[in-house]
Amino acid sequence: MATGGRVRAASGYYHVVTRGNGRQRIFEDDGDRRAFVETLGRFAAGDGVAVIAWCLMDNHVHLVLRDERAMLSATMQKTLTTYSRRFNRRERHVGHVFQARFDSRTIEDDGYLLAAVRYVHLNPQRAGICAASDYEWSSYGEYVGDVDGITDTGVVLEMVGGVEGFVRLCGDAGGGVAPYAPRTLCGSPDEVHSLAVSALADAGLATPSVVKGMRREERDLALRTLRAAGLSIREIERETGVGRGTVYNVTRGCAGS
Repeated sequence: MATGGRVRAASGYYHVVTRGNGRQRIFEDDGDRRAFVETLGRFAAGDGVAVIAWCLMDNHVHLVLRDERAMLSATMQKTLTTYSRRFNRRERHVGHVFQARFDSRTIEDDGYLLAAVRYVHLNPQRAGICAASDYEWSSYGEYVGDVDGITDTGVVLEMVGGVEGFVRLCGDAGGGVAPYAPRTLCGSPDEVHSLAVSALADAGLATPSVVKGMRREERDLALRTLRAAGLSIREIERETGVGRGTVYNVTRGCAGS
């Protein structure tokens, strides 16, 4: 798991994504999921890394972490290596469980932090699994006080004014999460950029800044992914450098068009 070249966040906050090798499943059952959370919590606590948000999907994991001691890479390496050994032993699997390098994005302001926390918790809702508030394998329950766990909820809860503010942040204003409207994630340029980066990463695509130079088929897929995530044509043009006429022609018929 190479760590060279990672950008340090002045704030100490990162949005981290790790995926199964070849997009394979990394969790076969709740025992696997529980083991991953416990392993992450143990190593993060030992290294002084705070878990701010987490969500486990079948073949990838989203995390928001605070690392003020430059221990992020060490924490992730120990977590992924320990979990991989357990998974391979239990499943009689041979080979890498995770992609060789986890992805980490710096978070440098409050708006980006809240957008990232919201994005992480909405993963199961965007995937059509269930409402964010009903999903067991994220830190949502820790934020609303339903369960104890590994998450440091204090910073975000203070920023949003408590549990009710967190529920509103994640789109649940009245006791049940309304159908996810991607457009509500967008606001400041930093929030738009956070959504663009995360949407492309989830689709296994490169960052917005290189979309313009992609092969046409891959570029068009990236543009449609961004439009479906709720970005406007103007926002996509600003994020990718692709002209709005091209964006319009490629993305006609996508959600939000």
